[in-house]
Amino acid sequence: MKIAVIGAGLMGRAAVYDFAQVDTVETIGVFDINAELAAEVSRTYGNEKAVSGKLDAGDVDAVAAVLNDYDAALSCVTYAFNPGLTRAAIQAHCHLVDLGGNNDVVRTQLEMDEEAQKADVLVVPDCGLAPGMVSVLVADGISKFDNVETVKIRVGGLPQSPRPPLNYQMLFSAEGLINEYWEPCLILEGGRKKTVNPMTAVELLEFDGLGKFEAFYTSGGTSTLPDTYEGKVDFLDYKTIRYPGHCAVFRPMLEIGLASRKPVDINGTQVEPRAVFKAVLERNLSFNEPDMTLVRIIFDGEKDGALKTMVYEIIDRQDINTGLTSMMRMTAFPAAIVALMAANGQITVRGCKPQEIAVSPAPFIQQLKKRHIQLSIKE
Repeated sequence: MKIAVIGAGLMGRAAVYDFAQVDTVETIGVFDINAELAAEVSRTYGNEKAVSGKLDAGDVDAVAAVLNDYDAALSCVTYAFNPGLTRAAIQAHCHLVDLGGNNDVVRTQLEMDEEAQKADVLVVPDCGLAPGMVSVLVADGISKFDNVETVKIRVGGLPQSPRPPLNYQMLFSAEGLINEYWEPCLILEGGRKKTVNPMTAVELLEFDGLGKFEAFYTSGGTSTLPDTYEGKVDFLDYKTIRYPGHCAVFRPMLEIGLASRKPVDINGTQVEPRAVFKAVLERNLSFNEPDMTLVRIIFDGEKDGALKTMVYEIIDRQDINTGLTSMMRMTAFPAAIVALMAANGQITVRGCKPQEIAVSPAPFIQQLKKRHIQLSIKE
């Protein structure tokens, strides 16, 4: 197999590392607007299987020309490029998986379903952690019930040793973080889709051996689940896990306009508050200290006429041996698994499909275990 990785940032590096460990992957193409960065990632993580090149992810024809030589591609660039990358993949007859992160962008991609089917191509948007892996786990859990009443998804990437006042460190892009905290959140309530405000409905929860945390609504985590399970599940929501007190400190900064894209005049210069806020977050919260990822999905429903509760849980920590952060592993590895499943024929469906529909949970979970991402299921 030949796999292309578009974007040589943190998640792209982890994806290249993962593909390089797979015997059936012969060639990994590493592409980025920064040719030197792509070459460095290729050398460092490619296990002598990788080649690199400069590529503008916004140039659809150029991307299609590159993807003509590959069986599947993984987009690790910001979600704004994904509609164009989808068109390029369809043009090149190359399967595509991306890390997603924006519901409107995903809807645009899903509208290309018929074109992808005609091209005999599979495009799976919104892969990664959440949105991403959790959607496949939700599909797996729901399949074990006769009727599911509620699905509660709780996910968080956190520093192992928190620093006040935010008790957080940058584990992925500041743009992505602000988007999650700023955009509306889609849930199911009464079996119907409903929009709720981000950074609301704070709840407390606890993980054995780790202590207490808080969780609150953020955007994007439910991905296409509300569309897929509308009328089938009464209640489904997603909340992000943080250390207690994080929401109370962070939310006022957004409320006074620091996430706004509307420029303000500073001594005659037009400055976008969001751009400044992103730069400040990246400068002051990039501690590069060991991290961990927490996942908990709670299912309530019926099986064989009896009430049933089931809990899926993952506690993942930074890999000391490889230097890959937990967030890199938990975001890039699941997306890489889906790309590999498409390339090797394990996924036969074609079109632009949500992963809870396209991906068979059993082989996917088996591949997570091979990567030492341990899923605990409690009934």
